[in-house]
Amino acid sequence: MGGALPTGAKSAFYRDDFGDFVDVRNFVNNGGQQGVQRRVLAPGSTRAINPYAFLVVTENHVYGNAVNKEAEALIQQIQSLNLRFVTVSSDKVGIVTTLDGPPLEGGDIAGRIGGFSDIEALEQTGAQTSAIIDAVLARKNGLHSNYENFQKFLDEGGRLGMQHDVLVPGVYMLNPFLVSVESAPMLVIEQGEVCVIKSFIGLPTVDSSGETYKFGSIVSPGHQGIWSEPLRTGKYAVNPHIYSPIKVPTAILQLNWATATSEAHDLDRKLTSITAKSKDAFQFNIDLQVQIHVPDTKAARVIGSVGTMENLVSEVLQAAVGNYFRNKLSEMPATNFIETRGAVQQEATDYITEYLSRYDVEVRGVYIQDVALPIELVKVLTEREIAKQEKTTFSFQQEAQKARVELEAQTGQADMQKQLATAKVSIEINEATAKADVAKAEGNRQVLELTGQGEAAKIQSIGEAQGAAEKALGLGKAAGYQAQRDAIGAGQTATVAVIEALSQSKMPFMPQTLITSGGGEMGGLLQLVLANLATGATPSLEEPRPAAETTAHTPSSDGNEA
Repeated sequence: MGGALPTGAKSAFYRDDFGDFVDVRNFVNNGGQQGVQRRVLAPGSTRAINPYAFLVVTENHVYGNAVNKEAEALIQQIQSLNLRFVTVSSDKVGIVTTLDGPPLEGGDIAGRIGGFSDIEALEQTGAQTSAIIDAVLARKNGLHSNYENFQKFLDEGGRLGMQHDVLVPGVYMLNPFLVSVESAPMLVIEQGEVCVIKSFIGLPTVDSSGETYKFGSIVSPGHQGIWSEPLRTGKYAVNPHIYSPIKVPTAILQLNWATATSEAHDLDRKLTSITAKSKDAFQFNIDLQVQIHVPDTKAARVIGSVGTMENLVSEVLQAAVGNYFRNKLSEMPATNFIETRGAVQQEATDYITEYLSRYDVEVRGVYIQDVALPIELVKVLTEREIAKQEKTTFSFQQEAQKARVELEAQTGQADMQKQLATAKVSIEINEATAKADVAKAEGNRQVLELTGQGEAAKIQSIGEAQGAAEKALGLGKAAGYQAQRDAIGAGQTATVAVIEALSQSKMPFMPQTLITSGGGEMGGLLQLVLANLATGATPSLEEPRPAAETTAHTPSSDGNEA
């Protein structure tokens, strides 16, 4: 029921007001068309749909009545499809191919809604390369609910054929009559590698490699060709049919020309030991190891030069390394190669480094691991080495005998030298002893001389000091006597002096009992002095007390008069 499909159309036009096809009149009046409808009904739906106007086909049932053979054939075609949800598993992408819509524009192999006009606009604004890459790889699936709304997909400019935008892991309710999905691995770039993108879709090719690059075109991201900027560590949901990813290890690669291969990669799985002949026709098998490095900033140029890393090893490096050693050995005798192995290795490193620099590849080392020599050469070299060792041994023995003779002669001289040395030492000891005695005598003389001078100076100083003291004492006494004379007169001063002299004598010169008579000043003074001398007291110049004419003085034991 409805209008006929346009020429070339595979499915019927859909409007949102058609809903779930419950209202047949609305469907017909608003331009509904015959044929497979673009909208699908969700599972679990219960709808009152006219069975004579519409057929509802599920995996196991057909709801409605087929009115002609064309309808029956269409039912069989639909039931042969996968009428289940489309599931994209983890680390996978769904490559979408649409089966209805306008054809792709000329030359395109996949459709991208809006084309690449947005990328062209970013370039004109001078956007950074990373921003352009993000815009290219961004998906526009939100415009049509991940192809579930097929009518919206066509309204936004979607076209028939393979699509640029993929489905990421998830579950989708798609119309299998209009959309097919192919599962493919998601692009995963590990640490230590980058991924060079070779794009088969995008803006026209514009070479940005420069005049010195002669291996094709390198383009900016968003253009067709090899992108100048590789993708780095991460996961990317890209369509591998339109973006061919070429992984390039950026860690140091170890390549073995031997039976053993590297465990980190299999790039050297086809490499074997190098077989070469020397100038004297001996054949060698050489195990070799070469370490190379591809800078991430030059990965695109390397891929542009050789295509893949496998080609770099098998077509470029294998030929350069193998031919160098074959040519080098053909110019050298076998023994020279063995004796100058280190120099040959260094020359090989220099040559291969220069050769691979043409392809923007760095060489970190060339190492000769092992050399398998022919049996004949091994025998010759062994005999030659034994002869050399014997010759060396004889030379050492001869030198040892010469050394022994020289040692005996030197030993005899050494014995005589010992006696001579003893005599010289004895002479030196005697001379030193005599010098020591002279020095000691001279020292003693100087000590005595200095001691005498010191004693003389001491005696002189003591005499001068005593003379000065006695002089000062005499002057002091004279001054004292003069003062007494002025105070008590010359006679009494003389008497005091006599009494003082007597007081210093230890011999008694007076009896213990003294009887005196008379009076007068002189008598009283003398009486007082004599009494004090008898008791050991110091004479006093105070005026004596009057006394009786005749007094008997008997000093008591405590010094008081009785």
